[in-house]
Parts: sequence; C-alpha cells; structure tokens
Amino acid sequence: MPKVSFVLGVHCHQPLGNFDHIIEGSYHRCYLPFLHALKEHPAIPVSLHYSGVLWDWLEGRHPEFLEIVAELVEKGQVELLTGGYYEPILPILPDHDKQGQIEKLSSYLRKRFGCQPRGMWLAERVWEPHLAKPLAEAGVEYVVVDDYHFKAAGLAEEELRGYYLTEEQGYLLKAFPISKELRYFIPFAEPERTIELLRAQASEEGRLLVMADDGEKFGVWPGTHELVYRQGWLHRFFSLLEENQEWLFLTTFSGALDRYRPLGRIYLPTASYAEMMEWALPSMAVREYESALGRVESLPEPESVRRFLRGGFWRNFLVKYPEANHLHKRVLAVGDKIRLLAGGEGLIRRAQEELWRAQCNDAYWHGIFGGLYLPHLRRALYSALIRAEALADSLRHLDEKAWVELERRDIDGDGNEEVFLNTTLLSLLFHLGEGGGLVELDYKPRTHNLLDTLARRPEGYHFKLTSRPGLSGGTEEVRTIHAERGPKEGGLEALLHYDWHRRASFLDHFLGQSADLEGFRRSAYEESGDFVNQGYQVQTLLSEGRAEVTLFREGHLWVPSGPLPLEVRKSFSITGAESSFPVRYGLTNRSRTRIRVRFGVEFNLAFSAGIGEGRYLEIGGRMPEDSTLASLGESLNMDRIRLVDEWLGLEVALAFSKPATLWRFPLETISQSESVYEKVYQGTVLLPWWEVELEPGEPWELCIELGLKGDETGKLPT
Repeated sequence: MPKVSFVLGVHCHQPLGNFDHIIEGSYHRCYLPFLHALKEHPAIPVSLHYSGVLWDWLEGRHPEFLEIVAELVEKGQVELLTGGYYEPILPILPDHDKQGQIEKLSSYLRKRFGCQPRGMWLAERVWEPHLAKPLAEAGVEYVVVDDYHFKAAGLAEEELRGYYLTEEQGYLLKAFPISKELRYFIPFAEPERTIELLRAQASEEGRLLVMADDGEKFGVWPGTHELVYRQGWLHRFFSLLEENQEWLFLTTFSGALDRYRPLGRIYLPTASYAEMMEWALPSMAVREYESALGRVESLPEPESVRRFLRGGFWRNFLVKYPEANHLHKRVLAVGDKIRLLAGGEGLIRRAQEELWRAQCNDAYWHGIFGGLYLPHLRRALYSALIRAEALADSLRHLDEKAWVELERRDIDGDGNEEVFLNTTLLSLLFHLGEGGGLVELDYKPRTHNLLDTLARRPEGYHFKLTSRPGLSGGTEEVRTIHAERGPKEGGLEALLHYDWHRRASFLDHFLGQSADLEGFRRSAYEESGDFVNQGYQVQTLLSEGRAEVTLFREGHLWVPSGPLPLEVRKSFSITGAESSFPVRYGLTNRSRTRIRVRFGVEFNLAFSAGIGEGRYLEIGGRMPEDSTLASLGESLNMDRIRLVDEWLGLEVALAFSKPATLWRFPLETISQSESVYEKVYQGTVLLPWWEVELEPGEPWELCIELGLKGDETGKLPT
C-alpha cells in the first residue's frame, strides 16, 4: 500500500523583554492547551522546540508545564530540539557564540529532561552555507529549514519528499525542508484538506513531508484560539492523523532519520522563508517585488517560475535599519572585550551570559511582527549589553573607583571613524560621519541607553494605509498573520512622516525663517545649513580621570546670495566620577557678511513610554499644562528642562547658558504587527533654538549641561 511519513514540528519563542502579561496570555491560550491536546492523543509524536527565553520564563512562572513536557519526553511522544539559547540569528555571530548558545540549550535539555537533542531549530530559518561546520561541531546532526531554501537551489516540489545532506569543509549536516503548503494549511484549512494533501503524496517507496512552524499559530495568532481549541480544530486534526495510520506514518525528525536515507547532497544558498526574504528588501523594492509576484501568479503555471524569484538577504536588515546595525556591532565589540579578559571566571561567565541575551533576534529586524519597532524589545537587549560590558569593565578596572577610556575606530562598519567614551557611570558613542551626533548614551546604574530611538522611514506596507485608509483591523477573525491587516486606530496615515537623518542627539540645525514646530515635527521644513547629516572632524584628549572630545565642521549656510562659510565646534568634557557633563558650543562666522540665523540643537531621548503614571517633564521648573513625555508644544525664554521616567528610575536634566525657544514633540512611528497597523512611541524630541547674529569672524558661545540621575527604586525589568 502506498504510504507517506509526516513530521509535525512546533517552535515556541517569546522575545527577550516581552511584557509578562503577553507571555502569560500565550501560555494559557496556546502553550498549555497544546500540551494537553498531545496528552489526549498519545499516538501523535511531535518534535518540539522552546527557546531558552521561554524555558527561563516557564521555569520561573509555570514549572508544572515542564513536568508535562518531561512526561511526554519519557513516553517517547515528544522529541526536543536544541538551538541558540536566546534565539539569535546565528550567521551574524562569531562561531564561538554560535556554539556556546547551542551548547547552553543542549546542556539544559540534557539536565532537565534527560535527553540529548540531535537536531536544532534555526532561528527564523536564516541559513548561510558556512553554518554547516559550526553546527556540526556543536553536535547538531540535523537542521530544519524551508522548502524555499531548496527551491532556491534549483530543486522542484516533487524532489522535496525527504531530507538532504549538506557540508562545509567536510563537516556533514542533514537538512529537512518544511512544506510551505502545509504551513499555510495548518491550522487555517479544514483538517481534511491536510489529510488529502498527505494522501496525495503517498507512494510505494514511502515519502516524507514536514510541517514545522511557530507554535503561536495554535492559539495566539488572530482568531486561532477560538478555532484551534474552542471549535476543536486541533482535536479533529489529531484524530484524523490517528485514524489514517494504515497509510500515514507519524514520526519525529529523529525517527525519520532512522527510517530513511538522505535523498542526496545539496548546497543551500543564503535564504530564509519567503516572507522574510521580502521584508529584508529595501522598502521601495518591496513594492516592486510584490508587483513581480503578482505578475508571476497570473501565469498558467506560476510555481514553475516563482521558485526562481527571490527576495533579499537577511543581513541587509542591518543596512535597512542603521539602529539594528549599531546594536549588532556594539554586541560584537563587547564580545571582543569579554574574550580578552583573564581571571574572575564567575564574572566572565555572567558577562558572556548577558552578551548572549543581547543577541536575541527579535529586535534586529522587522516584518509582520513589530520587532525592531518595539522599544521594550530593544531596551531589553541594550540592558543586557550594558550589563555585559559593565561586568567586563569591573574586571578590567578592579581597583579603580573612577576611570575613563577613549577609543577611536570604525565600530559600526560604515567606513567612518567613531569615538567611544567609556566611564565608570556612562558610555557615549559619537558618530562622526553623520552630524557628529551622539548615537548612544548608556547610563550604567539603570542599564539604559537614553538614545535608543528609531527614525521614521518608509515601509513597503505604508502605501496600503495611504491608498486604502478605510482598512479595518484589530479583529479576532481567523487568519494567517500574512493576511491583510488594518489600522489599530483611525488617522494613522496622517502620521506617516519620514526623517532625512538619523535620530541622534547633539545634532546641529540652522532653521530657515519659515520653519515652525509643525514643519519640524513632520520633517518638512527649511534647513539652511549642511551640518545635520554631514561629516565632522574630531580632536580628543585623555588625561587623568577626564576626557575631552571636540567635534567640528567648517560647513555652510545656504542663503539666496549663495553659501556662506560657518564653523560649528562642540566640546564634550567627561569625567569618570560624574553622570553629568557640559557641552560647549562655538559658532564662528567665516564669511565676509553679517549672518543672522536660528541655531538649534536636536535631542532624541528614549523613555519607557510617552504617556503614563510617573512619566512627565518640567520646563523652567514648572510643569506645563500637558506635562507628558509625549506632549507637543513650544516654550519661550526657557533655560532648563527636566524629564522624569519613574518606571525606569531615571531623570534627565538639560540646562542652557542662554535662554532658548524650546520645541518638543513625541517621535512616533507607524508599523505593522501580526494583526494591525499601529502607532508606537519611540522617544521625545527636543529642539532648543536661539536667534544668532554674527559679524564676520565673530564667535558665538553656548554651554549645554546634560545630567542623568538614577532612582534605585526604579522598576527596570530584570
């Protein structure tokens, strides 16, 4: 009788830093009921993967869940997969971090469940050919990727009924293709349709099909809890699998390895699942790619062409989003620092652990899920990174109460030198190639990067909001997360403003006379200088307990009669023992003409939220009518501002030696999540500005004092 084998794989993960109530809801709507369903159907074997982030949460909140898993493993019904403990994108990590994260999860599974995992879940199925070697060296026998990877290598659909061998430098690895058709059927089509699809693949020699996907589709995705459990989809599906075992062989990945020989050898190109490859494209290219896919779908046999049509490359998220690249390169730099340490093995292990936490993938990219656009996810990674670096520094400066380090090199890989200042209390990173801006300011006592904001940029899906503003969303209609979505609230299309520069701090603006707060907020105003996104030169001085960083540029003001030369100089003075520092500005008119201009200094400051209890600001010692961090307004003749986030336990103060006009507004992005388009607060924008008149050769001076203060009762997540 013709037969077919079927492997069901389920991967469950929660981002580092996700809100506890979100994970708790997922536990009750998805993770626990899925295990209960398995217990009710003991003939259904499943290969399960839980990320280390989720294992840690389960250990602390629901240890009873782990007892159920242990029972199913002991019965042989469940195979557990390893992977990177904190679910990193493995290709972008050094090999020792790849292997260290895999060994950490494998070791946990051995100790907690008494099993040695043979295979692994590859985070977001991001594959690059070199992975075969470090994975094999980490004891991994097989990996699970998409059929898309195999089709990109030239294989046809009918050649994907088993698994293949690949290798790197002689290190062998087995690779299973996940059926995209089954991914889209389960659980969104009637269970009978999946059975029909499997039956159609049955053959005398026996074939193997795989469905492996996010476990959250069984209860967390829109409408799926109602469908999968209350309407009984999962029970019906498992019952049909049991009823058809005369021709349908149910197994795990390891069971399939023991039953079948590989179909052959293959070398897979760089790839992820098809949707990820689309999201990795530049925003305008996404629309062109979707148009090309639409034309292919109109062909008589679209699949024969579609398999040769590829999207982008995961690493280009680091180009598409400079903020993600910055975090990634800082993680690499701190990793290098940790590997040079000697002695203090306990501290080194703790630093390495925090570094691995900072490698969790979710906040490095954006697609259907909010990912990079969600500040609490980025904040969790920065918090781990800051802790890792602080632990490493505590060994490097063991007997020093206050210290300062200064480094000049290309840290972010953009071809321009950066300046990194590291002290007992602060870390500052200056981006010379773009405005001489401060792009990172870590306050170590609260493990918070005050400049962790995100620029507003076009996304491929934004045109759907502008072309169809009546879209509805936020319902519990049963659907795959790849289906059309609508806005969470009305009027979002009116907030689609795009920035022409990175959202850093100490950016130097020369405002045209027509510029106003609303135009500046919308990034649609007259800029008269060429300073904001252009290169600066630098001079540095490091002395005992103090560092001086002076950034300067000889640029121009653009006036009707032509460009006028102007020099901007800003000097930062940092000590190891203080969390406040002065910045001394100097403007010098290098032209032969009298200059009158409005000069402003931009700040982009990241807090836990723009509106909420304990999040407020004071201007000139008084609270304005709208004192939220997300308030919009203009204040005249202002010499100081104080911003407080009690949830973070953090206070930021800015003082100006000359009274200024202050513009303030919330930096808000419009992004998509698994069910809706939504507005997300990224930070608070401040622009103090001054009317400046300069005769030829005349200088103008200003001092800005920035101070940070931490409240040890703050509620920063651990």
